[in-house]
Amino acid sequence: MRTHRKAAALLAVCALALAAGCSSGGGKASEEKNGEGGGAGGKAVTTDRLKIAMVTHSGEGDTFWDIVQSGAKQAASKDNVEFLYAANKEGKEQAQLIDSYVAKKVDGIVVTLAKPEAVKAAVQKAVAAGIPVVTINSGGEHSEAVGALSHIGQEESVAGEAVGEELNTRGKKKALCVIHEQGNVSLEARCAGVKKTFRGTVENLNVEGTNMPASTSSIEAKLQTGKDIDTVVTLGAPFAAATVKAKAGAGSDAEVNTFDLNAEVVRQLKAKEIGFAVDQQPYLQGYLAVDGLWLHRTNGNVLGGGKPVLTGPALVTGKDVPALEKYTARGTR
Repeated sequence: MRTHRKAAALLAVCALALAAGCSSGGGKASEEKNGEGGGAGGKAVTTDRLKIAMVTHSGEGDTFWDIVQSGAKQAASKDNVEFLYAANKEGKEQAQLIDSYVAKKVDGIVVTLAKPEAVKAAVQKAVAAGIPVVTINSGGEHSEAVGALSHIGQEESVAGEAVGEELNTRGKKKALCVIHEQGNVSLEARCAGVKKTFRGTVENLNVEGTNMPASTSSIEAKLQTGKDIDTVVTLGAPFAAATVKAKAGAGSDAEVNTFDLNAEVVRQLKAKEIGFAVDQQPYLQGYLAVDGLWLHRTNGNVLGGGKPVLTGPALVTGKDVPALEKYTARGTR
């Protein structure tokens, strides 16, 4: 597993933050059973019960967000937090969900900024109401402007650049970058990053991410007409599997590579159906976001000193599979 460039340094920050979050910090530990939305059982702190909400841009069936929630729920279980979750792929609806949690006077909000202009006012309203906000995963460059304490995720352009460099190493000439949600600034930044460092040509393809059969058909059609495409880069784990299927249908020899991990991607890496994956550690994003808000509420801490806390990117290939299988099987990588 290769961690790219400046991500390595800030991954160390993540490790330190995680260690801090795992300490008893709030006093004598006690056994706490799962609460509503809680994660795995275990020792919980005895600080006051908090309520923390997470609002993301997840589309239906996106396994990435299952992993994020798994981390968030584990931190919530440890921190005596009631964890609430809601998602909508449309920015307007996402803003309404944020507003609903502000009205409920939650103790903290975790939010994604895939469509920052659509949710900016809602996030600023939360901050104005005295509710601390941490952003994760997408739109990190907009986090400070909307008043968030910090951003947890990967620098998407840097991740894209790492992919472009890896494609050069593999001798690729023409890449298809599949965007599964139009208007998502982070997905667009990934493809732009690939284009920046890749010495070949990059063509973007927008697909309907919430309709997997339609997405598969679109990719297959593109591969049938673009016989010179020798690599496809998907921006989410579920779309890697769709592309493997589309590749077979089109009779294409293009190598499939992807952002993000899940159990199926690890299986495909092992079977050599996928060349490499970019891991941004979604479990860590969910865990650190909830733990960071708890630390802020109970001890005045701010992870990363207000600067972005990077959880990736790291390039994962088939040789990394033995170390990853047990984690993806339990839904934490």
